[in-house]
Amino acid sequence: MGVRSPPGTLTLVPPEVGRVRNGQVHLVSSVTAGRHQAQTAYPRGVPEDLPASTHTVVIGAGHAGLIMSRLLRQAGREHVVLERRSTLGGGWQDRWDAFQLVTPNLLTDLPGQPYDAGDPNGFMTRDQIISRTARYAEVIDAPIALETEVRRVTLGDAGSAATRFVVETSGGTIRSVDVIGATGAFHIPRIPELGFGPSIAQIHAHDYRNPDALPPGGVLVVGTGQTGVQLAEELFEAGRDVTLSVGHCGRVPRRYRDRDYFWWIRQLVLHGEETGTPLPTIGQLPDPRMRFACNPHLSGHGGGHDTNLRRFAADGIRLVGRFDAADGTRARFRADLEENLAFADATFDQRFRPLFEAYIAASGLAVPPDDRQPFEFRVPEVTELDLAAEGISTVLWTTGYAPDYGWLEVPVERQFGVPVHDRGITDVPGLSFIGMLWQRDNASANLAGVARDAEYVASRWDVAV
Repeated sequence: MGVRSPPGTLTLVPPEVGRVRNGQVHLVSSVTAGRHQAQTAYPRGVPEDLPASTHTVVIGAGHAGLIMSRLLRQAGREHVVLERRSTLGGGWQDRWDAFQLVTPNLLTDLPGQPYDAGDPNGFMTRDQIISRTARYAEVIDAPIALETEVRRVTLGDAGSAATRFVVETSGGTIRSVDVIGATGAFHIPRIPELGFGPSIAQIHAHDYRNPDALPPGGVLVVGTGQTGVQLAEELFEAGRDVTLSVGHCGRVPRRYRDRDYFWWIRQLVLHGEETGTPLPTIGQLPDPRMRFACNPHLSGHGGGHDTNLRRFAADGIRLVGRFDAADGTRARFRADLEENLAFADATFDQRFRPLFEAYIAASGLAVPPDDRQPFEFRVPEVTELDLAAEGISTVLWTTGYAPDYGWLEVPVERQFGVPVHDRGITDVPGLSFIGMLWQRDNASANLAGVARDAEYVASRWDVAV
């Protein structure tokens, strides 16, 4: 057992640390009674065991969990952030080698850490966003325990507000007043159980790293969310024959009226209420299942560009409809390709353009006219392929993730496997979440939305539930 920290002392694991022992927190810089003491090189002192108790346990040290840690520190709330990975950087570490953000750099500000690292209109690579997220932990002096997997969260002693929760981890048990789940929305890779034979390699995008890691031959990419479209483009540019199974996903332009798409989204997050042009909230969705719909696709590669699937087809990527079934080496697809392409083409003008135009009118913003040019290309329907005969060796599933809250053993209502909440606040006192899909609106999935949602969660800490 290590020597415990004095009361009120918070500890930090810096981004340069590789691996730490299970359930232990290293002292790098200390903040006691709000006074920053001199920092020393890592490691200083001895590794600390997890605290037996603390006020708040934050589960997950991605950007959402770190933003919550900053707010907890500002509120003077003792806490610890638990991270199952051995290194900092959050879920970005699970992305493929050539991954780049679809959000431009100028919109990647974090509370207390404005973007200041180069081209504001560029798009960070995977390693850059990992480094930035890890650096943020140092900037806010977050108390993080790496390689600490949460195995079970249960209610504590009845009637004891000081031990409302018992958090069982791979490094020991912690009792806490509050628990904040910040585990993101991407938990278990979803791969359909289908009848492909052993000669067809199958891999989920979660495990894909680069074209050279796949077997030689063509690739069938299933899914046209942001990941699927970008990986199809990457594989095609690497010289692979690519077949892309098109789902019911929209697309948006990289730029609209001389502003990046995400610039417009951020204006609606920051100023939508005051201008009468807020983003639609989760309560306005016609079907609550729509919160799990794929994000409209666009790309940050090559300086950022549109991803028009009809142009993909004109350039040589074969498009087919939604994947339906498999038998040995044969794959069947629905005859819905044109319907899905039409949906993708119409998404921006139906869902987002009216909001952006309303904001322009309400704010008096002077911007140039819409200069988008339509691109027409008719793609024939293909409903069945023999992958072996077509030279396709690999199926790359970009079919998203299923939620996994099996560790959460408290009586919170769930819908579609996800805890029910109101802007992150559940009906279980002390239990909240950050970084959920559509926590408030569809901006909750980007950095501007997460920071806003975190402020709301923090505003409810002193409100009786």
